[in-house]
Amino acid sequence: MYSFDSRVRYSEVDSQGSITLPSIIDYFQDCSSFQSEELGVGIDYLMQQGLIWVLSSWQIEVKRYPQMGEKVVVSTWPYGFKGFFGYRNFTMEAEDKTLLAYANSVWTLLDLKKGRPTRLPGKMQEVYQLSPQLPMECESRKVPFPKQMEAREPFPVHKYHIDTNQHVNNGKYISMAQEYLPVGFETGKMRAEYRKAAVYNDIVFPYVAGGREKVTVKLADEAGKPYAIIELEEKK
Repeated sequence: MYSFDSRVRYSEVDSQGSITLPSIIDYFQDCSSFQSEELGVGIDYLMQQGLIWVLSSWQIEVKRYPQMGEKVVVSTWPYGFKGFFGYRNFTMEAEDKTLLAYANSVWTLLDLKKGRPTRLPGKMQEVYQLSPQLPMECESRKVPFPKQMEAREPFPVHKYHIDTNQHVNNGKYISMAQEYLPVGFETGKMRAEYRKAAVYNDIVFPYVAGGREKVTVKLADEAGKPYAIIELEEKK
């Protein structure tokens, strides 16, 4: 397991002073990146090997959104590898160890030269120590979406959406999807499935379905093929 301490910053909160869901996702991403860097299998190593990790799916549940200035502990650990898939859990805890948010994630290791998934190199299998899976109800990494969805105004991918892999960062899709939530909607559970990478200057065509309790957003290309499918359920 890898953990780091932090404090919720003003730049990470919404108009009510609570941390945003995309900021929680940023913390989780940062935590896994910190672990990989510390183990010597971070960005530089991956680039040298012609590899990248891409996220296949998120399942995130939020019990309480911490407030601005609140101290938090963020943790992550891999719990399994199968073929080219990696499975990883995350938690965010308050200073008193109360669980604030937790997540399950599935990642795919890609060979950049061949443009397809590949198995983990021996070094990566050696350095990542597996821990028991978080006891949570894990749903399928495939997120279903209704056949009837309302088309919304398309928009371009901007430079600030792009990460070091030169495509839209997985967290940015969540920010895009949240634009279609009803006013006052507080997300308690989020699922996201990533189908293909959008890059700078691509046009995103959003499709939305749902209402007060659950909203599904499909972010697609011009042909309607999804970049990502996001399901957001209101906090109970």
